[in-house]
Order: sequence, then C-alpha cells, then structure tokens
Amino acid sequence: MWRWLRAALGGLSRAGAARPPMELAEAMERAVVRCVPSEPKLSLQLVLPDGSARHMQRDQAEPLGRALARIATNAAKGRAKKGKKARAEGAEAPEVPEVRLFSRDGRAVAEEVPNAAAWQDGAVLQVGAARYRVERNPPALTELRLPRALLAGFPVCPALSAEFAAPQHCLFRWYRERRPAGGPDPAWEEEAEETGTGRGVTPSAALVGLRLKLRCTPGDGSQRFGPPREVESSGPVEAGPGVCTFDSRHLLTARPCGRGSVRAVSYNILADTYAQTEFSRTVLFPYCAPYALEIDYRQSLLKKELAGYRADLICLQEVDKAVFTDSLVPALDAFGLEGLFRMKEKQHEGLATFYRRDKFTLLSRHDIALGEALRSDPLHAELRQRLEPYPAVRDRVLQRSSVLQVLLLQSAVDPSRKICVANTHLYWHPKGGNIRLIQIAVALSHIRHVAWDSYPNIPVIFCGDFNSTPSSGTYGFIQSGSIAEDHEDWVSNGEEERCNMPLSHPFKLLSACGEPAYTNYVGGFQGCLDYIFIDQNALEVEQVIPLPSHEEVTIHQALPSVSHPSDHIALICDLKWK
Repeated sequence: MWRWLRAALGGLSRAGAARPPMELAEAMERAVVRCVPSEPKLSLQLVLPDGSARHMQRDQAEPLGRALARIATNAAKGRAKKGKKARAEGAEAPEVPEVRLFSRDGRAVAEEVPNAAAWQDGAVLQVGAARYRVERNPPALTELRLPRALLAGFPVCPALSAEFAAPQHCLFRWYRERRPAGGPDPAWEEEAEETGTGRGVTPSAALVGLRLKLRCTPGDGSQRFGPPREVESSGPVEAGPGVCTFDSRHLLTARPCGRGSVRAVSYNILADTYAQTEFSRTVLFPYCAPYALEIDYRQSLLKKELAGYRADLICLQEVDKAVFTDSLVPALDAFGLEGLFRMKEKQHEGLATFYRRDKFTLLSRHDIALGEALRSDPLHAELRQRLEPYPAVRDRVLQRSSVLQVLLLQSAVDPSRKICVANTHLYWHPKGGNIRLIQIAVALSHIRHVAWDSYPNIPVIFCGDFNSTPSSGTYGFIQSGSIAEDHEDWVSNGEEERCNMPLSHPFKLLSACGEPAYTNYVGGFQGCLDYIFIDQNALEVEQVIPLPSHEEVTIHQALPSVSHPSDHIALICDLKWK
C-alpha cells in the first residue's frame, strides 16, 4: 500500500520530487506517518541524515520516547557506517544524535505521550541538526488503472483507489503519445501534449492509434496532496463501433427537460458477472463478438449512452460494485449526478440510483432485502401469517437475493415538492410468477410505509426489471392494485407450489412508457420486462423517448452487440407534476 513512498523517499528533500503542488513555507525533509485507529501499529518513513531510508513499525500505544530512541539508534548506526573510514584514520566515533519531536506550536512533545497522539500532522521531528516535517496520513493512491478498451468518441475514466484522499479532490492530467519524427514507432516524450485535466476524457478521432497517459496527484480537499502517480494505456485509442442503438435517442434528449419536469431512466445494464462466462459466450449470447462482452468495452458504450440521456433520475439494475465505483460514479458525476448503490444479498451485483444534484436533494434512503424484510419486519407480519400454509413458497422467497432501493428526494427547484423513487430487480425464473407476486407485495408495502408515513401522499416513481411481461400477474397487480387468489400465477411452478391469496395495495400506478414489444432482446427471448411505474394521482407523462427501431436492435442479430452494451434496452420518459 505504501510502495509509492519507497520510490519517492530518495527525493523527499529534492526540489520537484514527490512534492505537492503547494510548496511548503519552509523547506524540510519529510517524515511520513501512517496511523489508522483500527490498526495496532503506526508506520514511520523518513530518510535519515546519512541518506538511508528507514521504515519503522511502532505500537500506537507505545510512549513516544521509545520511538525517538529507536530513531536515534538508527541514525547513530548510519553515522557509524559513514564514519568507518574516518575512524580507521584515527577520528572519534560519532555520537548518538539528539532526537526530539515538537508540536506545531513549537513545544516539545513529552516522551510519555503515546505514539498515536504524538505524531500529529505538521509536527517537526529533529534528528541532530536535521529537521523533518511530519505528514500524518498524507493522500496516497493505492490503485490507478486505465481500461483496456479506449474508443474514439467514448468517455474514458480510470479505476482509482486512494487512501486518505478522495477522487473529487485529486488532480488529473491526461497526455497523448507523440510519434517521433525520426521513425514510425511511437515513444513517450516528456513534453507530450495534454489532452485534458478532468478525471474522465473523451478521445477524439485524431487520437486513434495513439496511447494515452494519465498523471494523478491525490488530494484530500484540505490543500494536502500526495505523490503523483502515472499510468499508461496498454493499447492505443481505437475507432468506435460506428452508429450505436442509442444515437438516434440522443437526438431527442439533447436538451435537459424543464425545471418543472423530471427525466427518468430505468435500465438493466447486464452485470459483468453474467456476461463474462463461458455459458454467456456460447449459449446466451453466441452471436455477440467476444470483445464486445468485455466489461471495459461495454462500459465505454454505457457511459456515453447514459450521459447522452441528460436524465434527472437513473435507476440501474445488475450493477457490479466496481463498475459503480470506478466507472459510473466518476462519469455521471461529471454531468451533475449523485449515485447510491445497494448490493444484492449473496451476489456480486446490485442496484444503483442516480439523481441530479441541481434538481434534487436526498432526504433519506430506506433500502431493504426483500426476503429478510419478509422474514423479520413487523410490517409484513400479516403476509407472513398468510404464507404459513405454503412453506415451500415462503422458503423460496426467503432464499432469493432481490433487494429494493428507496430514496426520498426533495425538489431543489420547489422544496414543497418531494418524491419517492424506488428501484428493484425481481426474481428471474420463468416459473417464478408466484415468487414475484410475494416480492412485489413486500416492496409496495415497504414503499407505502416509507413514503406515506413520512410525507402523506408523496408521489412515487417505481423503476426496475420486474421480470414480468404485461400479461403476468405481477404487472396486473401493480397497475390494478389487486390480484385474485385464483390467478394462474399462483401456480406458476406447479401444483406442489400452489399459493392462493388475494393481494392489494393502495397506489394508483401507471406504466409511463406503456407496454413496448420488448425491453429485453436476446437470441432465445424477446419480451417486455422493464417498467417505470408512476403515481397517476400526482404525475403525468410529458414525453416518452421511443425505443430503438427493430432494425437497429437486430442489426447484429440480437443484444448485446458491438453497438449496444446490454441485453436490455433503457426506458426513458419525461414526467411532470400535475
């Protein structure tokens, strides 16, 4: 984690070497301390006066005096080695140097003070005549990586992990490769041309065939910066795939919707954990070029697609945690969107909901795991009781990993307007209609409790992949408000799992985008599974962005493809308050 420091230690006191953008008022050596409350030891790294680099591990509770004594011993050893030749010529052996630590106000720190309290940022360590400025927990990069796929015209964002730093406070500088005049082979030159200064960059067509380089300086927002780190792309920028399925839709979303309206998007983006398997490549998506299933390639398309919709609300399903953190958050943050993530139970993917910061503020969030809520939440006691005669169905519901995201948002334009945004991904199995009915009953009951108990009659927008066609019991239940105990979906998995009960909910919900012919189009299935349900009492549809044409969807046989990043199609609509 601190490997960067070893490389920089030799130049800690030299001008321009590992020095933050803001020069220190007084030039000193650096003593870098890493002290984390959850760890028993702290580390101290510095270059002693003899030029030797030292890395010490000390107990946080240990008295400072012991650590200072150890530094003095190490300094004396260094002097001894350096003065060995001089002593051979009759010189006296070097003395052990005086080592003291001073607080920022210049007072000596008592030797009985524990290390964790003694080594504060800005303190001064004195080793003989040498002085060191203590940097406690300076910003540091632990990972900096560029995606393998770099496409002209598509956003590029690095994967970045930092300690004591935040991506929004880091400094970024992008460079492109130059071809030397003397030959065809590319080479990096120190004066390489800059291509941008944000975390993300969109390579132009002029960069096709050239690699990119990123220099990142970690910062923590308090004018403290750590040593910069550079990373070069493994390959050159390549030409994009040409026309994508979302290009024609971007023409209709070129402008954000008005201040009194809300543009909502719901999209199952196909988790990498499902796209990058042998089964996916050979059975589910055999028609898709293997490189187009790779996460870096698909993310290039997805970031451009989502940014071009200029949405106010985006509800995503099948979101890998790393994709959310390293790709979607930085890309959508640049367009003014704030994101929240909820992992599925026992899975590697989950839900993400983004909202536009200049239109909404977050009041609260109320996520649940549907199975766990059914098991233990008193709110669902009646439903649990009604499921007692059907233990097989109950157990299957409890075993599912589905979760529900619920956000209460307040309009930044009109604070009197508040809205409840929900996002879910229901059980997928074709014979799981009875399971989905129980799941949606739990979800709607939770939404009613959260929304109406907090703010009576607050409007609801409920997005997701419901894995239910318009003819299903789940879809009918959501739109009509009730389902009969003899509906055929109660025996969707056969008589042995029959589960008959009437259900109802108080909302008046409408599918804002209607009932498209399909929102999921793969080789073996085409159907409408995704919806944006809205509260008819408070909201109305202003505009629905048409789905891609059938010719656009099938130009590469099915989805995903080289021009479309998922097996689902995004739903987009503009809504307004009544």
